[in-house]
Amino acid sequence: MTTALSGVDLPARVEAAKARLDAHVREIVQWHFNPETGCPFWLEFAAGLGWDPRREIHGFEDLKRFPSFQDDWLRGGPVRRWAPKGLAHLPAFVFETGGTTGVPKSRLAMEDFRIDYEMFSETLPDRYFPRGANWLMLGPSGPRRLRLAVEHLCQHRGGICFCVDLDPRWVIKLIKRGAMDQLEAYKAHVIEQAVTLLHAGHEIRCLFTTPKLLEALAEELDNRGSGIRQVGITGIFAGGTEFTPQYTRFAMEELLGEGVYMTPTYGNTLMGLACSKPVTAADGYKISYYAPQPRAAIEVVSFDDPTRVVGYGETGRVRLTTLTRETFIPGFLERDEGEREPPYETYPWDGVSGVRPFRKLAASTTVGVY
Repeated sequence: MTTALSGVDLPARVEAAKARLDAHVREIVQWHFNPETGCPFWLEFAAGLGWDPRREIHGFEDLKRFPSFQDDWLRGGPVRRWAPKGLAHLPAFVFETGGTTGVPKSRLAMEDFRIDYEMFSETLPDRYFPRGANWLMLGPSGPRRLRLAVEHLCQHRGGICFCVDLDPRWVIKLIKRGAMDQLEAYKAHVIEQAVTLLHAGHEIRCLFTTPKLLEALAEELDNRGSGIRQVGITGIFAGGTEFTPQYTRFAMEELLGEGVYMTPTYGNTLMGLACSKPVTAADGYKISYYAPQPRAAIEVVSFDDPTRVVGYGETGRVRLTTLTRETFIPGFLERDEGEREPPYETYPWDGVSGVRPFRKLAASTTVGVY
């Protein structure tokens, strides 16, 4: 392993990060499987294991003793089965993911969404995301955690957040029905609201949106004789699997121009936010994401054997482990695939690049606004 920063001992950082992750795993397992602090789901689950996680889980690798976390465990209620007894005194939120068909997956949350986005805030350059600046949240709202999380990010940095409603489930239904005229009308309705806010004198400097909406917003502003930079935006936080090297080059060179900084992220309701290495033309605009360890870890595993991590540069499915006092999710196979990336000086643990829908599910996956 090498690093571009002189004086940085990357192997030592990797070992330190691994030790920190193992210690965090022990702490989280003790919490979730303690009858005084754990949640009903995991306490009941442990009763049927035949072994005690608090005695036998010593580090991250030991989590493989658990079976893969099943998608359906998060579908349906009662949702309070996920509420840790040790956090019962805190107000609870419920955030959903999916739900276009069938019962959506639900995550009970108290403070994780705030913590995740406060950590992410520390990665944002103040030059482009000024402290005290106002934000526009142009993305999925409703039962998603994203709206409240971005609003908290803005407030944490001292600003006021303006929000435009967007229902991605409705977008996906329109796509599946082939109602493209209705889809375009809905998109135009959403973009019109955003443009109105940007021209209303609210001094909005920062923007959260998705790649497709960013493109639509830039085109509409251009049609009206201005652009992203001209309406005052200097920093864009965006997320979604549409972030390919080709799109990133297009966005940086064609949509944004000089003076606008864009930071791609990969995240979801269960993981939080995975930040990217700096994206450069010299590296072919490749985007490599790194999970917020030790609160979450991602691995790229074999399609045939989800317990085996693939080699660096090889392709596999993304496996997520969430490790917070609110949520313990070991070995969840995501609906994404990508290439395993080596540790990086800022994030000395494995990452993933080329994130895209998992090939066996891609035909039935509708990306929608992302």
